[in-house]
Order: sequence, then C-alpha cells, then structure tokens
Amino acid sequence: MSNWKRNAKAAISALAFLGASVAMAHADSFGAISLSPETGATGWSHDYSSRWEAEEVARSHCDRNADDCRTAIWFKNGCGAVARGADGGWGANWAAGRRQAQRAALASCSNHSDSCRVIRWQCSGAN
Repeated sequence: MSNWKRNAKAAISALAFLGASVAMAHADSFGAISLSPETGATGWSHDYSSRWEAEEVARSHCDRNADDCRTAIWFKNGCGAVARGADGGWGANWAAGRRQAQRAALASCSNHSDSCRVIRWQCSGAN
C-alpha cells in the first residue's frame, strides 16, 4: 500500500474518531418543570440523559410540596419556563434560550389568565 493511501486511511480513521467524540460530548440533555396548578408549587430538573428521567425528577421535587403535580413542560438542549396568572391560570413553553422561553410561557399563560408572571425557568445543556 502506498504512503498516500495509508495516510488517507489514517486521516479518515482519525476524523471518524473525532466525529464520534464530538457527538458524545454533545449528547442530548433533557430538563423538565413540574407544577401544582392548585398551589403553584414547582419542581425542576436539568441535564438528564432522557426525557423520562428529567420528568420524574422534576415531579418528585414538586411532590414534596403538593399532591397534584404534573409535568408542565419538558425540554431538550434548551430552556423551559412556566408562567402563572393572578387567578391561578398558567402556561408553559420552551425555546433555545432562557429569555425566549420566558416570553413564550408568558404568551401561553396570557391565553388563560391575566397578570401572568414567570414563576420558574430552567435550562438544560449548553444554555
């Protein structure tokens, strides 16, 4: 085998290894926010390897303070936010960044309630 072919194979192998390393370094990162609609209690999680795990952790944290907790929002490689209105109505949403997620949650809440304000936000991954 010529040096050129040997060097090309070595370069391809190195690139494949680097590509796999980068993919592993940027694995998906999940988070969630749970909410008690009755009390407004929240629980949250971030940087978990699965949606299920993120939701379970968030809900278990919320369950410490309320009996009616449910997942309000889950997110992957981004941010989630929950907003609550004066009359207990609420909304949640997610986006790539914190501010965008907060704005989206406020917009969702305002479809159901007045005087909405963000009560919890959380980011997962590199955000």
